[in-house]
Amino acid sequence: MASSKAGSTGWFRGRVKAVPSGDCLVIMAITNSNTGIPPEKTITLSSLIAPRLARKGGVDEPFAWDSRENLRKLCIGKEVTFKVDYTVPSIGREFGSVFLGDKNVAMLVVAEGWAKVREQGQQKGEASPFLAELLRLEEQAKQEGLGRWSQVAGAAEGSIRHLPPSSVGNASNLDAMGLLTANKGRPMQGIVEQIRDGSTLRVYLLPEFQFVQVFVAGIQAPSMGRRTASEPVAEAEVSDELNGVATTEPRAPLTSAQRLAISAASAADVSPDPFALEAKHFTEIRVLHRDVRIVLEGVDKFSNLIGSVFYSDSDSAKDLALELLENGLAKYVEWSANMMEEEAKRRLKAAELQAKKSRLRFWTNYVPPPSNSKAICDQNFSGTVVEVVSGDCVVVADDSAPYGSSMAERRVNLSSIRCPKLGNPRKDEKPAPFAREAREFLRTRLIGRQVKVLMEYSRKVGLADGASTAAGAADSRVMDFGSVFLVSPLNVDGDDAASGASSAPDKQPLGLNVAELVVARGFGTVIRHRDFEERSNYYDCLLAAEARAISGRKGMHSSKDPPVMHITDLVTASAKKARDFLPFLQRSRRVPAVVEYVLSGHRFKLLIPKETCSIAFSFSGVRCPGRDEPFSDEAIALMRRKIMQRDVEIEVETVDRTGTFLGSLWESKKNMAGTLLEAGLAKLQTSFGGDRIPDAHLLQQAEQVAKRQKLKIWENYVEGQEVSNGPAVESKQKEVLKVVVTEVLGGGKFYVQPVGDQSVASIQRQIVSLNLQEVPLVGAFNPRKGDTVLAQFGADNSWNRAMIVSAPRGTIESANDKFEVFYIDYGNQEVVPYSRLRPLDPSLASSTGLAQLCSLAYVKVPTLDEDFGQEAAVYLSELTLSSSEEFKATVEERDTSGGKVKGQGTGTVITVTLCAADSDLSINAAMVKEGLARMEKRKKWDSKQRQMALDNLEKYQAEARTHRLNMWQYGDIESDDEDVSLPQRKGGGR
Repeated sequence: MASSKAGSTGWFRGRVKAVPSGDCLVIMAITNSNTGIPPEKTITLSSLIAPRLARKGGVDEPFAWDSRENLRKLCIGKEVTFKVDYTVPSIGREFGSVFLGDKNVAMLVVAEGWAKVREQGQQKGEASPFLAELLRLEEQAKQEGLGRWSQVAGAAEGSIRHLPPSSVGNASNLDAMGLLTANKGRPMQGIVEQIRDGSTLRVYLLPEFQFVQVFVAGIQAPSMGRRTASEPVAEAEVSDELNGVATTEPRAPLTSAQRLAISAASAADVSPDPFALEAKHFTEIRVLHRDVRIVLEGVDKFSNLIGSVFYSDSDSAKDLALELLENGLAKYVEWSANMMEEEAKRRLKAAELQAKKSRLRFWTNYVPPPSNSKAICDQNFSGTVVEVVSGDCVVVADDSAPYGSSMAERRVNLSSIRCPKLGNPRKDEKPAPFAREAREFLRTRLIGRQVKVLMEYSRKVGLADGASTAAGAADSRVMDFGSVFLVSPLNVDGDDAASGASSAPDKQPLGLNVAELVVARGFGTVIRHRDFEERSNYYDCLLAAEARAISGRKGMHSSKDPPVMHITDLVTASAKKARDFLPFLQRSRRVPAVVEYVLSGHRFKLLIPKETCSIAFSFSGVRCPGRDEPFSDEAIALMRRKIMQRDVEIEVETVDRTGTFLGSLWESKKNMAGTLLEAGLAKLQTSFGGDRIPDAHLLQQAEQVAKRQKLKIWENYVEGQEVSNGPAVESKQKEVLKVVVTEVLGGGKFYVQPVGDQSVASIQRQIVSLNLQEVPLVGAFNPRKGDTVLAQFGADNSWNRAMIVSAPRGTIESANDKFEVFYIDYGNQEVVPYSRLRPLDPSLASSTGLAQLCSLAYVKVPTLDEDFGQEAAVYLSELTLSSSEEFKATVEERDTSGGKVKGQGTGTVITVTLCAADSDLSINAAMVKEGLARMEKRKKWDSKQRQMALDNLEKYQAEARTHRLNMWQYGDIESDDEDVSLPQRKGGGR
């Protein structure tokens, strides 16, 4: 025990842990350590005798309960100073003087008349040093009729408790179900008399003094051990036997030494579980002999009462179950927690999870199960919502990222919620009920709005259905999850505001929690995470919102049939069907629409709600750079920021031969074609017919502004250097690409890949993140001609995107079945077995191939089956593939009819002048100079640029002819027609 004075004085300091009777205290030492159980002493106040309390259905002595209550309320939990005055070895008791501050507790008790004074013990010296003062105070109390000396008629009889039979150890004495029915959900007052273990209490229920045993709901503390005997021995009875207390004396609880003696004497005892003693002590110092509130939650099949226990700590009420779990001294048990309300259950589970993470006490050696999720730190950002992918996924344009960079837009999946799937139209999958409504709910509230994003965790999910999968599993990808907050909640109705307000922290409100809005409207459910699985920091708020939606029968929790919406897709339909819809769209001058997707800077997919159809729409007379041209990505990014998923108005003029509707589009009364022209990201093609385009004069003014400021595509524009091309006026500035050559085919044909394209690194990162080691089961994956897959390249075993050029007929029979594939990002081709193919994630398949087919401008190179064709291909490879050198490719012409030969992809063939960065001699000229190519024929209508290029090549051709190099070794070459087809080629390097 800690000493409050010099050790020689015999005075000690401690805290009152229990008050067994009106003249007895259990005092424990005050220690600075939070570990271990401090020593304790049971002190009977010297020279005092309090009335005896009844036990087990007995009858109190008059004023016994009031006497104990006086001392309990006076001292329980308080710090005291005490000294042992004398001991009585025959009964194993210590008698002493106790001071509460500077007041003698014995004097306070006697002065109130709650104990009588014994003048002398059996032996000399067995008396209080303050005996004279105690006798004086007792006489004074008698004269005033205080406490047990009351002279009021019937006061003594009225103070006697007639206790009902104890139900502890004898369930037949308790109508548990009746007690529960009468008090379900209503707090019951009680006083804890005994603690069996950390989660089992024996309580007097007031005011009837029914003595019951209560198991704390939702938890189980470590066991204190058990006896093999059928009837447990009550602690009070054992105490009497050991102490030899006379029946007229109040009983005292066992000391720690006495408990150990009992344990050693009983060979049939089972030792306590680890941390059982700590858990019991934890509960004792908080509720033993304290006033508690008990909320009965249920009754088990053995008629045991299950309840929540609350005690007072300063000015707040504490939940005993929660405190035990938070300190790692109990574990959560589902069977009794199911009797509680959902919110209380969540608190208990969260407390246990935190104790597990901190490995407190009971969980010291706990090993968490493997998880497929991990926390994301320091990735919070602010931005503008540009797309709502689904009810639980949005795309946010990061304010801090450079415009047009790969990180400018970030996909954020809402943490801890799941919404109905929209399905995959390509696989003829229809949207699940309320999937469209969930997306529309967010679209109308988020698009174009400022949000703050708190990134929380990432998780590996399966490619097939988006379901979570174990870390490292095959066919999986990583998704990032976070909480999104609407910064300025304008135009949000009352229900939304109410549902989202609780998610914001008290000190720094973040706004409305978007996930909470979705769940509160019944458009999503909360994911029930496993232990140690990362979750939303606002998980409790999400669960509360879900409970409100369920009780209010909102959305998917409603018994009503979900709304059905049939949309006619004219994007994938025939051009004839699109033309049939033209009159319906031209009936009104302007038609409301929603931009569903930005296909390019000037082409979009629109939803027309009034006509329940979706269409492909393009600006009339305005064109942005193509997908492979400079500033194409910036034009797309601008339109995504400005009109993606916005409500717009369109005016349809006509429909082209591919089924694309042409016209004008306004957002907030602003013509969006003008926005593109003003930014220098589009050109006006007045040959389309300017008189048919609304706001044509404004579009011309916007283009002129961009030209004067030399913005984007006009950066090299020089006023006056324009040639007439019918009504259209365009600059002669040529487009220059930075590329690396990835494959040489022969005949002057080769594939290039753009340098600095962010999509190259993005695709490679996604592929590297996949686990592709496991070979798919034969038949589980059935690629066919034209499908895009992942294939393992034979030269370096790397995985790359590839298109199936040819496949075995019928079903796949073996992992060795052969497939001919074309690598769409590099341009080479090879035959691979089925075992080196994997299905491709849809997110990777959506990006077009990076390899671009090119040919050398102004020259003719022999094909592989012609004389010197092989030598020409080898020489071109040496010039371009021998290193990873970058080249400048000046675009001379784009031919959209080429590039469709088997094995060479599809799309545009670019005719270029190719030049190394550190050389003034182009590859075109080098081929001619080496005698492995010849210049094209001159034509009467050649432009000045073409004439100048041919003049330059002619001097190199004359040099090769003079030295009779390669194809000139036998003299002049007979002229022939220009090649129009491309050679077939397989394999090759990258």
